[in-house]
Parts: sequence; structure tokens; C-alpha cells
Amino acid sequence: MNARRIWIDIDNSPHVLFFDPIIETLREQGHEVIVTARDAYQVRALMDLHKLSCEFIGKHYGKNRAAKIMGTVLRAGQLAKRMFGQKIDLAISHGSRAQVMCGYALGIPTLFLLDYEFIAQMGFIRPDYIFVPQMIPDSKELAPKRKVLKYPGLKEDVYVPRLHVDASLKKMMGFDENDLVVTVRPPATEAHYHNPESDLLLDAALKFLMQSPDVHVVLLPRNESQAKILRQTWSKWIDSRKIVIPAQVMDGLNLIWSSDFVISGGGTMNREAAALGVPVYSIFRGKIGAVDRHLQMDGRLILIESAEDIAKKIIVKRRQKNKPQLIDQRPALQAILGGIAEITGAQAS
Repeated sequence: MNARRIWIDIDNSPHVLFFDPIIETLREQGHEVIVTARDAYQVRALMDLHKLSCEFIGKHYGKNRAAKIMGTVLRAGQLAKRMFGQKIDLAISHGSRAQVMCGYALGIPTLFLLDYEFIAQMGFIRPDYIFVPQMIPDSKELAPKRKVLKYPGLKEDVYVPRLHVDASLKKMMGFDENDLVVTVRPPATEAHYHNPESDLLLDAALKFLMQSPDVHVVLLPRNESQAKILRQTWSKWIDSRKIVIPAQVMDGLNLIWSSDFVISGGGTMNREAAALGVPVYSIFRGKIGAVDRHLQMDGRLILIESAEDIAKKIIVKRRQKNKPQLIDQRPALQAILGGIAEITGAQAS
């Protein structure tokens, strides 16, 4: 394989772990990989935690739609200034609209990965290639300039097999071995697909969990503004350590594995739990994508669609934590690397 210059842009927290093995393997294959990242959510802390280096360009511009659009355009300009004249063979991201805009402006071929088909569109600016899980059907929304590629399984299958179980995690958080631990991830209130019903379900779920004497909740806010609200709302339970908000970013996979079950308003943590075989309940109330529908039908994800569902569907019990049954071959990773090789080979020919 001829060496290529590949640019990866990390746009959000879940993409740190996702791109880690991809970057590592591409470099082992002899490619030059340039990594940029948006300084948003927990991206910087996760990069530090996993000892990954990158160049931070741009930030998050809040919930307001107009500010988001202007922020994306501004970051695209910042990326274009950085990448001008760099002779990039392929730009890759998992949902970085700014990178696609930059690629369009500079004539850089773009590969846009996604695992939720109902993302906001960018009008006439389209990536050259789109890569999705096989369970996402073809549709008019998947309309790249050149080709749609598909990989087997979940995007989380790319990196979940790298989990090294840390049995001391519960003790580090101040929990007893017999405590029943539930990890709870609030909804992404600043996302364009956010439905306020998810906030009501989060409130109802936490109230339900607080009624169980053995339950302890690890609550994982998405940003500091959300954390501030949660600390104020649930101060009584935080003071008694029934609810713990970690003071620093944590190894999410180990936290999920140490939990008896997970309740989450976001897709990635739901699917990480499903990939690890940990019971997971989704309070996401946006439009349900094909991946979550597939996991629901497979019995690996339970959708909470109303406050009444919480007491009916959530089973509060300890989980037998045997050794994780993980897929060592990682067909998703191999398919994605194969797609990158196919694209860069076609670009060179």
C-alpha cells in the first residue's frame, strides 16, 4: 500500500476512542496521519486520558442554532487556513461538518462516517464518501458525491475490544463492593435533535433510582453548564453520595463494565453498553435511528418512551460481571480500514 497523507478531525467526545485504533493502524501501515480536534465537551480531557496528541482548532458555540451555524463556518475557515497547501489525500471524520466544508473549499476528498441517519444536512455541500453500519438502509439522506460504504456491526465494535477491566473502579469512586451501581448519561440538550421529553425522563428515572436503598448513581454530565444544573437539582442526593458526579473525566468503558446497568439519553453510551453486554435503557426521545432499532429488536437495548415505562421496564438488580465477551477480530475496524484503502487507492489511480 502506498503511503498517504490522511487528516482525521475529532469533533466530539465519543470520537476520541473511536479513532484511536484507526489512527494507530494507519500509522503502522506507513501513512502520515494529521489529527485535529474541536475543543468541546470532554474531548481535551479524553485526549489527555488516552495519551493522544492532536492540534485543537475551534470550540463549541452553544445551543443557539444561528450560533452553531456561524461557529461551524468559522471553524471550517480555521481548518482551511491550517490545511491549505498540505496535499491531503483524504479527510476523515465522524460527523465533522466543518471538515466537510473545509474539504469542499480546498478540494480535499472527504470521508464522512455516521451511525445516526437523521443528522442535519448541509445543503449542497456534501462529502465525497459516507460510511455507515450495514443496518442503516439506503436513503435520500445518504447522498455523498461519490459512494456510500458500509461496515458490519456497531461503530463501538471498533474500540470496545480494547477494554482492560479495572476491578478497582468502584472502590475508587467510594462505593462498596455490594453497592448496586447505575451509570446515567443525561441527554444532549445542545444537539439539534434534542427532544425535551428526554429531560423529563431523566428526572423521572433519577427519582425512581433514589427510591432503591442499594442503588448508587454515577451521573455523567455532558458539559459544565449541564453539571451545574444537575448539582443544584439533585444536591440532597449528591451530598449523601447516592449520586456521584465524577470530578474528572473517567474511562467510560470501564465505568460501564463496572455498572449493573446503564440509563442514557445519548447514542454512544447506549451502544457501548450493548457492545459490552451490559443492560441498557435509552431515554433518547429524538427520532430513533436504524442502529438503535436493530439493538432493540435484538434485545440489547430497551427504549424508555414514557415516565410510566421506567417502573415497568427497568429491572433493578445486580449484574453478574463475568469476563467481557468481546469480538477480537473487530470486523468493523477491518472494514473501515479496507474502505479507507479503497478510497485512497482510487484517488491515486
